[in-house]
Amino acid sequence: METIHPIILNILEKRGISNKSDILEFISKKPKLTYDPFLLLNLEAGVDLILSAIKSDKKICIYGDYDADGVTSICLMLQVLSHLTNNITYYIPSRFSEGYGLNKNAIDIIKNRGTDLIITVDCGSVSFDEVEYAKQLGMDILVTDHHNLNDKPVDCLLINPKQEFCQYPFKHLAGCGVAFKVAQGIQRKANLPKSLLTEVLDLVAIATIGDIVPLIDENRTLVKYGLEAINKGYRKGLNELIKSVGLTIGKVKSDHIAYVIVPHLNAAGRMCDAKIGVDLLISNDENQIKKSVDSLIENNKKRKNIQEETFKKCLQLVEEKYKEDLFLIIDAKEAHEGIAGIVAGKVKDKTIKPTIIVTLDNANDVEGEIYLKGTGRSIDGVDLYKLLKTHEELFEKFGGHSGACGFKIKAESINLLRESLNEDVKEILQSNPHIFEEKINIDAEIINEDINFNFINQLEELEPFGHKNEKPIFEMKNIKASKVTYMGKDKQHVKFNVQDNNKVLTCVLFNYLKEYNEIKSDFSYTIIGYPDVNVWNGKSQIQMLIRKISEDIKYVNDEKT
Repeated sequence: METIHPIILNILEKRGISNKSDILEFISKKPKLTYDPFLLLNLEAGVDLILSAIKSDKKICIYGDYDADGVTSICLMLQVLSHLTNNITYYIPSRFSEGYGLNKNAIDIIKNRGTDLIITVDCGSVSFDEVEYAKQLGMDILVTDHHNLNDKPVDCLLINPKQEFCQYPFKHLAGCGVAFKVAQGIQRKANLPKSLLTEVLDLVAIATIGDIVPLIDENRTLVKYGLEAINKGYRKGLNELIKSVGLTIGKVKSDHIAYVIVPHLNAAGRMCDAKIGVDLLISNDENQIKKSVDSLIENNKKRKNIQEETFKKCLQLVEEKYKEDLFLIIDAKEAHEGIAGIVAGKVKDKTIKPTIIVTLDNANDVEGEIYLKGTGRSIDGVDLYKLLKTHEELFEKFGGHSGACGFKIKAESINLLRESLNEDVKEILQSNPHIFEEKINIDAEIINEDINFNFINQLEELEPFGHKNEKPIFEMKNIKASKVTYMGKDKQHVKFNVQDNNKVLTCVLFNYLKEYNEIKSDFSYTIIGYPDVNVWNGKSQIQMLIRKISEDIKYVNDEKT
């Protein structure tokens, strides 16, 4: 304990980690915090149902979502169950023609394939009518999920830590985390080798980071061991993707998963077919892997181009039509719905307002009624799910959580929804007048002398970073810049030195031109950012990556003015 830097201890205390055993568990490379899978309500019955179906050689279909959590969940179940049966297939609905979750047309297709048992992953908790339909067709169904439930949960075996009467101690597993707990139950009851669980932890790490569930408690354990599995290179397809996007096996961190690996996996479902991600993660065929990687990279490039174009158009619409709105519902009917969620998030970050992007629903009902799909992202202080819940009579269906939502709505109802949500936020604003202000949570104030390789190494022990365990942000006050250098094709980045007691620290601010004026050496600044190690030509150098810089006091001839 005495060797841990006091600033690190202070950060941990702010995050609720204060006693010695909790600190040692938090920073351990071999954490032990995990729970008995059979504490999950219905898990034992669900495992018995699966094993009974396998014993009777019944055909099983894994039904999952089209995002990284859904894709990895499917792959996990396929990989584990393949040790017991070959009579297994999977189904991923199209984002464009079917939408999220179970749907009756898909159930018809699955039934026609001769399926006896459907196992959902990362979806299904609120699909009451669809589950009843599957039962009417004579199929058994097991729902495994992690999403919020409504007032009418499915009437079948449901494994979801958020359901009523579930005694599982940790409620924030990703969909793939729930699938992993099912796999643990299968491994125990079927006496399979424990190594098969180790082999799928890479999938759990990708899903847990990618689905932005809290990186605390058991999730932290799963992600640490999952990152270890990724960096040992167990999975051929993932190895090829890692190398092809410029990462190095053995040095992959949570940031790389969040900002590189997950977007490439999601690009398949956003732009064309999520099955490409499944093909990549379960295949051992080099040609198939190469084909899948090329497709993911190409689709991610396409996604980024369309996303940037749509983002600019949406900002223009905000300026022209919605500038005074407190809750932005942007009518972008022709936008590519595969990137609507990302764009909503970017607009939200730019405007600091809750934002929904509305697109045309291409799967309109036969009556000819026009339907819209909404995808939203929210700010701190505005619980999106709770707000939408108060207007659920307007939706054909909706779901989500405090920070994100999705819904289907009749086009004629969208203006009423816009008016209602703006009134809701106006009320919230009266009790919390600061909700539209940019919030950067500063963990500690530091000085130049605090920053050395030992300090940064201790910071790295707080990884993996993510939701509820964000990368620590530091503030340095009253600093003066020297040796200011502009970089990049358009000189859009800036680098400068900070000197204190003969110790020099390099600071880097990317895309400073978009936000700031010229950095001047005769000004005093406050900087907010994160210290990191830059390795170039085999040489390691500490640098401060700046998120925000502000002017404090102007100096002329070393005298304050």
